[in-house]
Amino acid sequence: MFANNLKWNCEGIGRRDFIQLGVGTVLGCGMLDLMRMRCDAAVAAGKVSPDEVRCILLWLDGGPSQLETFDPKPDAPLEIRGEGTAIKTSVPGIQYSNFVPRLARVADKVTIVRSICHNDANHGGGNHYMLTGTPSPFPTSCASVISFHPSIGSVVSHFRSNRSKLPSYMALPSQQRSAGPNFLGPRHAPFVIGGDPNKGDFQVRDMVLPPDISAGRARTRHELREALDRMRRFHDAAAEDPAVSFDTHYEQACDTLSSPHAQEAFDIGREPDEVRDLYGRTSLGQRLLLCRRLIEAGVPFVTCNNAGWDHHGWIFPILKGEMVANPASAANAHDMDQALSALLIDLDRRGLLDTTLVLCLGEFGRAPDLKQNRPSAGREHWPHAMSVLMAGAGVPGGHVVGATDKHAAYAVENVYSPEDFAATVYSKMGIDPKTELHTADGRPVPIVGGVSRARATKKGRGGQIIKEVFA
Repeated sequence: MFANNLKWNCEGIGRRDFIQLGVGTVLGCGMLDLMRMRCDAAVAAGKVSPDEVRCILLWLDGGPSQLETFDPKPDAPLEIRGEGTAIKTSVPGIQYSNFVPRLARVADKVTIVRSICHNDANHGGGNHYMLTGTPSPFPTSCASVISFHPSIGSVVSHFRSNRSKLPSYMALPSQQRSAGPNFLGPRHAPFVIGGDPNKGDFQVRDMVLPPDISAGRARTRHELREALDRMRRFHDAAAEDPAVSFDTHYEQACDTLSSPHAQEAFDIGREPDEVRDLYGRTSLGQRLLLCRRLIEAGVPFVTCNNAGWDHHGWIFPILKGEMVANPASAANAHDMDQALSALLIDLDRRGLLDTTLVLCLGEFGRAPDLKQNRPSAGREHWPHAMSVLMAGAGVPGGHVVGATDKHAAYAVENVYSPEDFAATVYSKMGIDPKTELHTADGRPVPIVGGVSRARATKKGRGGQIIKEVFA
């Protein structure tokens, strides 16, 4: 695929990482095994609480088609269903698209919510809405929207500190512009791990000490920097100066660099070949495997960004992995199907699925009517119906929530909003979705809805949990 794997969509916006980092395969100290044993014991004893739940979010940037994933319509006319067909899953009565056969075999481990929808058909606005639970303050014509409300990952980082030396919120291989911390400050921005873990020379840039600097000497340099940086602006939590952000990430990088436990989590080379093969020897497959290792190491929230689901043309050969048209249409269903199904199987085998919330979604779905003629057919943006995969952390397996009409055009049953989705994620992770944060000037801001509590109530915002995903 594309080596840089940047966030490109049809609007031509390059979504540059907030900070680029990458991981060296260095020896650790066996801490992951201890973490796994501790987690298994907690699950067996039935003592897992929501504030112990961690989350892996697979973000399909550009907007995946509901028809070609989890909401096929086999009885729809050809101009609607295209080359897709419905196949049986491991759960009687539930069908997925033929483009995701491996996920169909693990349908008993997941719930598909087919009825989440909103009204923002723009990439930037849709990204912001789904990743924050708050609508964009700008009109849908805006091409790109930065985070005007703290993202779900940043809020989790704010409430869920990580006991290890690893940051509480991490992203691979890049950060969505709308997935930032806003007024929570740079400490709660995602710590970005660039690079391709599928390559033999994979290293996290700036994470390996230069050969002429010992760990002790590095720590001394860090302490000297701390002394020099004790200036008022570095202690002002409200400061948004880029230097503050750099200093925060420098601190995180230094902590990570000096932690054998953290270095072990990054060392994907420790995984047996059969496990790496299970995920697929692809960039996406190995990134999701690395996400599992980070979750095991104690990171509360990890996002894996998979670019290229903006399939305006050639949707069927691209989804099948037969061609790559351009950076706006690079993702294929085959890699996603193998990597995500492997993650679910692997988490389950390790006893981690009960403590790990797995999410897979994009900013919206795709239009039911195919644009152009085959084989160059594609689908336009469509926020009125989308399918979201949820698994683990008590989400019942083998279920479908909600429904769309006969063409998968509109959600018509048990309809839910992005606010409801965000409220559900927070609840799963032990965070009250009705919680308010406060900006530097003391203004209260609900974590869901992003407006005052009075306005949230008046407009029906604030979010209600998706009750069907709570056993």
